[in-house]
Amino acid sequence: MIGISKLYCGAVEPADVLRYKRRSKELPSGLLQFSKDKKPVVVWNCTKTCNLRCQHCYAGSDAHKYDQLSTDEAKAMIDDLAAFGAPVLLFSGGEPCVREDLLELMHYAKQAGMRVVISTNGTLITPELARQFADVGLSYVGISIDGKRETHDAFRGVAGAFDRSMEGVANAKAAGIKVGLRFTINKLNYTEVDDVFDIMREYEIQRACFYHLVYTGRGSKMMDLDLTHEQTRAVVRLIMDRTKEWFDEGGTPEILTVDNHADAPYIYMELQKEDPERAAKVMQLLQWNQGNSTGNGISCVSWDGEVYADQFWRHFSFGNVKDRPFSQIWTDVSRTTEQSELMYRLKDKRPFVKGRCRTCRFLDICGGNFRVRAEAATGDLWAPDPACYLTDEEIAPHADDPSPVLERPVEG
Repeated sequence: MIGISKLYCGAVEPADVLRYKRRSKELPSGLLQFSKDKKPVVVWNCTKTCNLRCQHCYAGSDAHKYDQLSTDEAKAMIDDLAAFGAPVLLFSGGEPCVREDLLELMHYAKQAGMRVVISTNGTLITPELARQFADVGLSYVGISIDGKRETHDAFRGVAGAFDRSMEGVANAKAAGIKVGLRFTINKLNYTEVDDVFDIMREYEIQRACFYHLVYTGRGSKMMDLDLTHEQTRAVVRLIMDRTKEWFDEGGTPEILTVDNHADAPYIYMELQKEDPERAAKVMQLLQWNQGNSTGNGISCVSWDGEVYADQFWRHFSFGNVKDRPFSQIWTDVSRTTEQSELMYRLKDKRPFVKGRCRTCRFLDICGGNFRVRAEAATGDLWAPDPACYLTDEEIAPHADDPSPVLERPVEG
């Protein structure tokens, strides 16, 4: 995640991170990306079943019922995650609200000391369910939208989906829960980024994550719908401008972009032109962030217990939590198997990337970007990410702007 508010608008200073000594267990959720130990945020697709059928669903979800971890198996996983020090458990799907023991498992994770959040389409969040979420102490509800009402309903395949999602927003807010929007950018809706900001203002929503398209699940069929580099750059610039405009008016929205770490050097280069002093502070934050966290600071467990590098890596499992604890799977960098070799490489992708990524002056703050997107587009896991929109001139080695080599993250 790249925090537009944190970086471009100055909502976070390096001192804010150092106050917690960069320990993930102590850092507030909004600062976890700057942690030193990189304990993974765990995205748990607790079910594959969903009441909608979205065009870009990375899990390929639908209304069918699928095998999933039992309540006891899920609790055993949560015990292990909490003991391991994973700071956040994100309940996702499918649609997590269709899982019958959802509240029981949320309470269990909360009592184990984990922060609990949910990613949902919002259509099933009734006033009563929102109150139950509040009783859990839910940290955050992320609700996905795809633009204006007509666009959203077309993407979701259900008429009225937008209005039901907005009802879910209102119900969660009424229960006192922090709510944010999630928006996946593609050629069919990128012109509605402005509308998303307008929706936020209308519904008094203070957080939004703008996701770049990743070619996986049903999203793999949308590769041709990804933006051009010029369109991507223009959209990121628009997000920056709308966020800054809101801050200038006295607001404090939390705006982030996700799944394309080229955004980090782009923001830095823009700040070098606009506010060099701020740019230097942003570089420090970006060095702590380390860019893409796939297989390191972010992880995924599927409905049936398979462990993936992140929620987009459905084609390669590192093991199953029913056979071996997540903590053992995640720290196995013995390089004795195909799984442990890849886990080793994902902990620090920089020595293995190829092409222009290998010599990019921003490699330390990008982290090699999305390997699964490179593999989907080229067949080579270590090829340059095709979604990187920085020019060869922008990423060429620059004597006046060194990025220090970062230490390999410490495991365990």
